[in-house]
Amino acid sequence: MTSRPTTVSADLELRLVVPGSSSLPVLASIRYDSADPYAVHVCFHTGGERGTVEWSFARQLLTEGLTQATGEGDVKVWPSHVAGRATVYLALSSPSGQAVFEVTLHDLAEYLTSSYVAVPTGSEGDFLDIDAELALLLWSDDVV
Repeated sequence: MTSRPTTVSADLELRLVVPGSSSLPVLASIRYDSADPYAVHVCFHTGGERGTVEWSFARQLLTEGLTQATGEGDVKVWPSHVAGRATVYLALSSPSGQAVFEVTLHDLAEYLTSSYVAVPTGSEGDFLDIDAELALLLWSDDVV
């Protein structure tokens, strides 16, 4: 019997798209945890004052973005080709600004495949502790 991983982590090299200039490399650490089965967490290593910027995405959003444009609002994902190479674009928008990143489709697909080994499609609910989630939602500092 083989056991499934509970977390899947990797470092991905993204490219920050800079209009009118060459794109810039950005290292990102991506993590999937079966304790949060619907989400993928990405830590962008900016090297600036803040050092890192963290975002969380629906795993399904990234998966759909491998083959079609998807997303609304703050996060959009779509496939494309850059210099003959299959690429995925990730557009992020926040009150602090906007950024568009590109990542090779192969690298992102390989990572997502590993996450589906940990938690297969459709079984995400099996990994949630509904009672604990409800307790967090209902808990308040205002309770006497």
